[in-house]
Amino acid sequence: MTMTTIPGSTRAAVLHGPEDLRIERVPVPPPGPGEVLVAVDAVGVCGSDMHYFADGRNGGNVLRQPTVLGHEASGVITAAGEEVRLPIGARVAIEPAIGCGDCPTCRSGRYNLCPAGTCFGSPPTDGTIAEHVVAPARAVHRLPEEIDTELGALIEPLAVAVWAARRAGIRFGHRVLVTGAGPIGILVAQVARAAGAAEVVVTDVNDDRLGKAAELGATATVNTATHTLGLTAMDRLVECSGHPGALWQGIQALGPGARATVVGQAPPAVDGLPLAYLQRWEIDLSTAFRYANAFPAAIALASSGRVDLAGLVTGRFPLDQTAVALRAPGRDPRHLKVVIRPAA
Repeated sequence: MTMTTIPGSTRAAVLHGPEDLRIERVPVPPPGPGEVLVAVDAVGVCGSDMHYFADGRNGGNVLRQPTVLGHEASGVITAAGEEVRLPIGARVAIEPAIGCGDCPTCRSGRYNLCPAGTCFGSPPTDGTIAEHVVAPARAVHRLPEEIDTELGALIEPLAVAVWAARRAGIRFGHRVLVTGAGPIGILVAQVARAAGAAEVVVTDVNDDRLGKAAELGATATVNTATHTLGLTAMDRLVECSGHPGALWQGIQALGPGARATVVGQAPPAVDGLPLAYLQRWEIDLSTAFRYANAFPAAIALASSGRVDLAGLVTGRFPLDQTAVALRAPGRDPRHLKVVIRPAA
């Protein structure tokens, strides 16, 4: 084992129930073969973290035991187990969703769909809002000099956007509609432009977020609460809001042979799917779940400057104020990406 000092425990944000988050010391196991110990520099707050904190659940997954939250993380390797080639001191982004690596799904490359897969911060798997985290070496990615360690925490949501663009099949010259100007929607818009889209229109009901989308690369924005969408013959729809109404409205803006891709967390069942309309115009309906093999592309996009991560960060909080950080986006809709700094 290669190491510096390995702490026996670490401070972490542990969720015990809705609105019951406690900063506690939790054990830190020494990294085993193929594992690394990461001193966490930054953790981005995701909508799933906010749902667990507010309701004790996210979609169908329910909090049943105290669990450390967080999955968008970056930091520095401080110890490594056997069979690890990464050096001590390497700055890394952590890929939180881990497949078993052995099942047919993982072997096919679709490890994001692994039936036995786990994800940091998805109960009961402890997450990354902690001073130290042990992670598989295969799940950490070195950050180049061009990416600040704090911004490395945003590689995870950028990987979501990269995977969404791949699933949508966005190509050079496409006209792309992105519904939802949250962090994922704005990142999808940037990735679409980087992929060669000729036009990227972003919709939302929040003018502040639409202004940020325009600042970061959208060719046009529409506030659908105050304006008619008024689009036709779009090639691709990437739905990032999680609202069925936005999906239906977006589908109506697509042209023949187009594709709609659902990225925002969908409800368990949705009535009113315009199946006859999709069939008449051969519009493909696809979905995207997390990502597979998308971190390298996300890092390349960020390091080249083709995607702006710094423009998304709207708040920073120390570990002791994790609960405040989790409430912040709901209390101030101008927030985009709030970052927790465990070492601060």
